[in-house]
This record gives sequence, C-alpha cells and structure tokens, in this order.
Amino acid sequence: MDFGSGTATDVLAPLRHHGDTETGPGLLDFAVNVQGDGPPEWLRRRLADTVASLGRYPGADADLRARQQVAARHGRRAEEVLTLAGGAEGFAMLPRLAPRRAALIHPSFTEPELALREAGVPVVHVRLDAPYRLDPAVVPESADLVVLGNPTNPTSVLHPVDDILALRRPGRIVVVDEAFMDAVPGETQSVAGHSLPDVLVLRSLTKTWALAGLRCGYALGHPDVLSRLTHGRAHWPVGSLQLEAITACSEPHAVAEAADKALRIAADRDIAVDLLRGAGIDVHTPASAPFLLLRVPGGERVRIALRERGIAVRRCDTFPGLGPDVLRIAVRPRPTTERLIDVLKEIL
Repeated sequence: MDFGSGTATDVLAPLRHHGDTETGPGLLDFAVNVQGDGPPEWLRRRLADTVASLGRYPGADADLRARQQVAARHGRRAEEVLTLAGGAEGFAMLPRLAPRRAALIHPSFTEPELALREAGVPVVHVRLDAPYRLDPAVVPESADLVVLGNPTNPTSVLHPVDDILALRRPGRIVVVDEAFMDAVPGETQSVAGHSLPDVLVLRSLTKTWALAGLRCGYALGHPDVLSRLTHGRAHWPVGSLQLEAITACSEPHAVAEAADKALRIAADRDIAVDLLRGAGIDVHTPASAPFLLLRVPGGERVRIALRERGIAVRRCDTFPGLGPDVLRIAVRPRPTTERLIDVLKEIL
C-alpha cells in the first residue's frame, strides 16, 4: 500500500486504523496488546478512593505528585515530566514542535504520522526491510524530527540504545515511543533515563496495567521541549483518576510488579514462538514486545476466517511497509495461544 500518494483520505485512512476495531464482544482477543481485562485489585482500590474527589478540578498538587513519582522512577527531574491523557495525546502534540520535515521509521505505530500529516507537516518514510533493524545512516539529514518505536509496534523489534542516540543531530528532536518498554525485562535499551535536550520519550501505562479506557501516560524530555508541546493545551488536560493512576503505577512496588509481568510475558512469548513454528507458521524473531509478527500466506483470508471462528487478530497492511500476508498477535498465556493455533491449523 502506498502511503505517500493519493488523496488525503486515501493516505490518512490506514493510519487511523487501530487494533481495538478488530475485536468485539465474544471474540478471543489477540488483536489488542492490553494485558488483562482490567487493572489489578490494588490499583482498582486506589482509583476507587479517588472517586470521592471528583467534585473538585484536578489540582496542580496532584499533577506535581505524579510528575515527581515518574521522575523518581526514571532518575529525572519533575520538570522533565509531562503527564498525558494516554500516549496518543503526546503524538497529537508533536506538530507544536513545528518541524520542517519529519522522518517516520516504519513499519511502526501510525498515530504519530497521522497527527503530523493532519497538521500539514511534510513527512518522509524511512522503511526498514526485515529484520526491521534500525540503521541511523538511512534517515535523511534534512529531517528535524525523527519518530520511532522501541520496542517497535508491530515488529516487536528492540533497537539498541546506541543506534537510537546515533539519530541525534543539531537542530533535530528524536521522539521515541516506548509504549511497550515496561514489558521488556529490565527495560534494556530504554532511553527514558537519559536526560538529553533533543530526545523526547513517550510512555504509556495502559497496556501493562489494563487502563486503556482511562488513557494514562507521560512524556520525558527537556523542559523547553515540554513547554513547546503544551502551548495552547486545554485546562485540566489530565483528570484526577488519571493522575492517581500515573502516580500509583510509578511507585516502586508497581515498577517491581511490572518487572515480574515482563518476565511472564517473555516466557509466554517464547512458548508461543515454539508452538507457532511447530505448526508451520512463520514468526518474526527476535521479538521483545508483548506481541508477535506472523507472516501467513493469504493473511487477510486467514484473519477473516479466524474472526468467523471467534478469534480476533490484528491486520498489518495498515502499517507502512507491510502487506496483507502479515498479521500481529498479542502474547497470551499458553492455553489461550493453543486455542489460536488449533483454529489456525483448521484454516491453513
């Protein structure tokens, strides 16, 4: 699919696609990368206790507390933290940086490109072929904004820190979408702890903590960059429940719990790779995220057949550089993965 030509509608429509449109009531969900159906009980109680305060507007003290907790979690200053109504809000802010030319590393999550294109920012694709490893040298020198995911959605590739930092140039801002980094054991290759004037990191809490309906995240960057991002932002952009969730999920006990979850996800992913390959299915590895990229002949037919049998998977032809024979599945516990494979065997 050509994302660089055609009418505005033709170009933007695939970029709007999201995995939540693939699933639905009664479907076994491999399409969305949220872990679980809702937050753990301790987090539910924290949020429930905050409901009593909803008669008041979110206060600056609550935002400061959230920023301080996130800063402590990453070894940063509170001034380098911006609370967000989900990582998607951070992407929507990128045009405020007024880039002259933005380079998008693809295949990757398309929401940043959508926000930039809708704002009229000139965009260039830097498409990586399999095995989808970053080569900083292929990014045009003229790009003053570079956006990439790490680990990357949907390829599950984890790029080395040194390669990411090699993208830095005078006058350029490098934006790293680390929405799934807390699902990587040890958060290796994260740049969240690097306090640099030209590197902006976006983090999401909605996947690991099953808070997709609440929309929680944050940005890490130089105060001057964060100030540019918030120019013209509405009052009270992040609600009281969101601020409480950001604070709670950044506390040491929560970070430790997320680390344990990351180990379980990695184990489930290794099992899934072995089972899928045992069934003759091409799985892209190495994989470091809570999802896997599959190459299946007749992928679109397979996706539809799976849905008819009660299983939702993510189509990938809406990601620049991928086609209809590529599907993405979320990592699930072994019994759930075995159900998927049993149905795939019937279809294939």
